[in-house]
Parts: sequence; structure tokens; C-alpha cells
Amino acid sequence: MIYDLIAPIYDAVNGEIDYARWADFILECQARHSDIKAELVLDLGCGTGKMTAELARRGYDMTGVDYSPEMLDLARRRAQEEGLDGILWLCQSFTELDLYGTVDLAVSCLDCINHLTSAAELKAALALVHNFLVPDGLFVFDINGRAKFERVYSDRAYVFEGEDGICIWQNDYSPKTRICDFYITMLTEDGEGKYERCDEVQSERMYTLRSMYSALRAVGFEPLGAYSDFDFTPATDDDERIYIVAKCKK
Repeated sequence: MIYDLIAPIYDAVNGEIDYARWADFILECQARHSDIKAELVLDLGCGTGKMTAELARRGYDMTGVDYSPEMLDLARRRAQEEGLDGILWLCQSFTELDLYGTVDLAVSCLDCINHLTSAAELKAALALVHNFLVPDGLFVFDINGRAKFERVYSDRAYVFEGEDGICIWQNDYSPKTRICDFYITMLTEDGEGKYERCDEVQSERMYTLRSMYSALRAVGFEPLGAYSDFDFTPATDDDERIYIVAKCKK
């Protein structure tokens, strides 16, 4: 699994992300759109656990879910180093989500939802989030918009270098299918000056706001808003990153 190999350099690749400000935005969404006092929070696709830990430090009872064991191991070790021992870590895919009970708030960061590349996968994942949310609980997540696929991904190639390896990322975007294939090569040093190579293909799908709202409504969510930034500026499909808030109706 490529994300197991990328785990050591994942935070370096996403080094520009301000998790504290993002967490402030999530909690402001909660304050604006829900009367529920959120205590139990799900971080879906938690990766190395930066958002999970950020919310845990603010007193929330966190569950972090990711399908990469290496990502979860990094998240768990980081949380333990900070004394955040109460976080529940689960290794699960979006379409096989199975929690021990309901949560008051669900979040998903860094375009995890775009990795659901078929309508069936998207519906299955959203239905499971809906199932484990309390009535009127919020789901706050982001997606990459059309501008990200057409101007940033497109047919470009990127190279990310960290202390533990080098990641080469070649993109192939089809406007017809709205799917971008990522041809990823990871080079990791073995400690003796030699590098081990791993190749894998990952994909993301570009969803319009209209199609995402339709998918949310189909499983029982009420879309409440889409924003282009943490200042609640209304989003359009032409924004690179779109933050969406939806309420669980039952």
C-alpha cells in the first residue's frame, strides 16, 4: 500500500496545512449549524492524526479511522508522545466503516472523499457516516474542486523529498471521466545507501457541488453550505479546495 510507504514524508508534503485554524473552522461550523454539544468526534481518513490530535487537545473524545496501518502507527505514536492516550484508532476503509457507537460530529480532511471514485463508493461511505452520526450531527469535510484537478493536478509531475525517502508523483487527468490517476513512485533508503522502489496507482474523482449535494441528500444528509476558505466565503466549482457542511437528518 503506497500510503504505508508515504507515511514518513506525508506531513512534510502537507507542511503548509494550518490544522489549528482548520479545527477552529470546524468548531465554528458546529457552533453555527448545530445545537448539539459535540463530545464524540470521528476523524475519517485521519492519516498521521494531526487533526485528530488537534481536536483531542481541545477536549474532544476522538476516534481516528484510516486504512493505512503505517499512517495509524505514526498517529498513535505521536498522540502517545503528547499524552493523548484516550484516542481510539481504527484501521478501516471508508466503505467498511464500523464504529462501536454513534458520534456527535464527523470530520474528514485533505480530500479523502475524492478518493471515492464511483457513485456507489461515495454513496456507501456517506451512508455509513450518516448511520453513525446522531440525529442533527454534522459532517464537515473538504473536496478538491475543478480548479485543483485542471490547474494543479492536470498532467503535471511533482517530486517530494524528505529525510526518509523521495516521492515522484505523475498525474493524468481526464475531463471526460473527471478522474485523475496518480502514478506514484516511492524511493526509500535501506540505511546502506541503497534505495528500494515501489510503484502504485491512486485515483481521485472531481465532484461538482451539485453532484456532491445530490449524493448527500440521497442518504439522508441536509447540505448546509460550501465554503472556499475558513472565513466562510461561499464556494463554487472553480475553487481549488471546497469545505462542505452537512447535517444528518433521521
